[in-house]
Amino acid sequence: MNIIFDTEVFPNCFLLCSTNAETGYQQSFEISPWCDDTPRIHAFINALVLNKSNMVGFNNLGFDYPILHMLLKMGKAIPKQLYDKAMAIIKATDAEKFSHMVYPSDRVVPQIDLYKIHHFDNKARMTGLKALEFNMRMDSISDLPFPPGTVLTKEQIATLKDYCWHDVEATRLFYEATKEQIAFRQQLATTYLDRDVVNFSDVKLGKTIFEGHLLASGVECYQYGRGGRVPKQTPRPTMALRDCVPPYINFKHPEFNNILAFFNAAVITQTKGAFDGLVAKVDGMEFVFGTGGIHASVENERFDATAEMMILDIDVTSMYPSIAIENNYYPEHLGPEFVKVYRMLRAERLLHPKGSTANAALKLALNGVYGASGDKFSIFYDPLFTMKITVGGQLMMAMLAEQLLRIPDLRIIQVNTDGMTLHLPRHYKILVDLECFAWERTTKLQLEQVEFDRMFVADVNSYLARTVDGKVKRKGRYEYDVEWHQNASALVVPKVAEHILLHGGNITDLLVNWQDKMDFMIRTKITRGSALVIEERGEERMLEHTQRYYASVGGGRLFKYMPPLAKKPDEWRRIAVMSGEDVCPCNNMANAKLPINYYWYMKEVETLTLGVM
Repeated sequence: MNIIFDTEVFPNCFLLCSTNAETGYQQSFEISPWCDDTPRIHAFINALVLNKSNMVGFNNLGFDYPILHMLLKMGKAIPKQLYDKAMAIIKATDAEKFSHMVYPSDRVVPQIDLYKIHHFDNKARMTGLKALEFNMRMDSISDLPFPPGTVLTKEQIATLKDYCWHDVEATRLFYEATKEQIAFRQQLATTYLDRDVVNFSDVKLGKTIFEGHLLASGVECYQYGRGGRVPKQTPRPTMALRDCVPPYINFKHPEFNNILAFFNAAVITQTKGAFDGLVAKVDGMEFVFGTGGIHASVENERFDATAEMMILDIDVTSMYPSIAIENNYYPEHLGPEFVKVYRMLRAERLLHPKGSTANAALKLALNGVYGASGDKFSIFYDPLFTMKITVGGQLMMAMLAEQLLRIPDLRIIQVNTDGMTLHLPRHYKILVDLECFAWERTTKLQLEQVEFDRMFVADVNSYLARTVDGKVKRKGRYEYDVEWHQNASALVVPKVAEHILLHGGNITDLLVNWQDKMDFMIRTKITRGSALVIEERGEERMLEHTQRYYASVGGGRLFKYMPPLAKKPDEWRRIAVMSGEDVCPCNNMANAKLPINYYWYMKEVETLTLGVM
């Protein structure tokens, strides 16, 4: 049984609201000058323990449960004590946060944290519940109704309780969207790993699985000292990039040879931005090398397959794991046994059917190691291992590009980290296959091919392509099936653009007759210490920090006020949001009463269509 819960903590009030995910049964608890539900809270928790229930929350491991745990251990607490604990957690540095964590063995009730499972504790993916409310298209998005630290009245506590119930419902909806990941982790814990991994992100799962196989193979991953167990690692004060160049890399084009000469001569002290701005201009295309991979692309072009011409997409199968395995690359402190384990896991995955728990687990293990090799807290940390894969992979892709460009009338449409797309005469397809086969024999990597019937390229980061069997590949500004941590704003724009490009039609007609009004919604979010306002008829009105709105006919202008810069300490910055456009704020969809400004959306669609039609 899973119980969805959320807490709110103020100097004179503690609230806990919960919903049974299976039955919908709701309970709320309050500790304030007007109510003391402490005995009921203990009875509630005891019932959860007896029924072997889980408590499900959003960042509950980092915030809600440590406060509740303190209450349970104290037996009885006043709101001020719980509030002080909450403030200590909020103000804690990254190092101090660990002191507030409650380890699994000490938790009174097992916890499932959706925030952890989706890896929102990673800075690049950090996402709050309000942003998720927007992405989940809830009718209402609501911020905390009172500033933290407010001493509440009885009536304000009633308002706060409504807000807490709203967050419980948002958490419940996100739990429903996460059920598959939770079930996978629970099954993994019982059938593949003998440990609790329910709150592990995919990245952490992969590292944990790989680490388990290393330990089973006798590889020492940790060392022990006065500070206890710490991961073995290989820091690199300097790295000679010539050590990252595979011996079989060979070019004929002078521009590519200049790149090769750079790598053979360069010595770096850090991986981030180590060789930004490294460019080779070959056959009219710029190949940009960087620590994130190689990139090259045409801009604002359309390609159509015909009886004479084809569009061929080529990708390297499982590129990063394969580079490590086939070139015998390993973090120095883990030794050659690392490669044996890597190879074994890749082979074992092929034995399990797609969709099985074991197959999914092994995929995470194979893909997680590269990123972990750059993590200073990981047992896989060795930046030279990272650079060997990065540099080697880019040079391999450049070598394939050079070989393919020898084919008459072949044109490269785009190149990315692990693949490229080609436009070529169909009768030269056999030459592409021969070059690819030769490249595979040299690198020991494998290539997969997919044929497109149409492709639209706006820039190196944004393109739309359709395979011959009707599957659509979207990238960058053409994407609308976004991940939870991404901003799902104005999705009507890429959706209508795709319809226009693949099926034709009139932009205005499509927009005016578009049925899903949520697709017109846009989200903005400001940080703490800033303010968001709407100016209507010369007057400003404060809005919530996370705000949903749409381009409207009438309405007001959005502005954000940001704290002063050091050079001008008394001057707050007033910055327009959607400069020059009227908008209608609608965190409550009942307020979406103004007409949609279809002209604004039409202009946005045109930016994705006109240049490539």
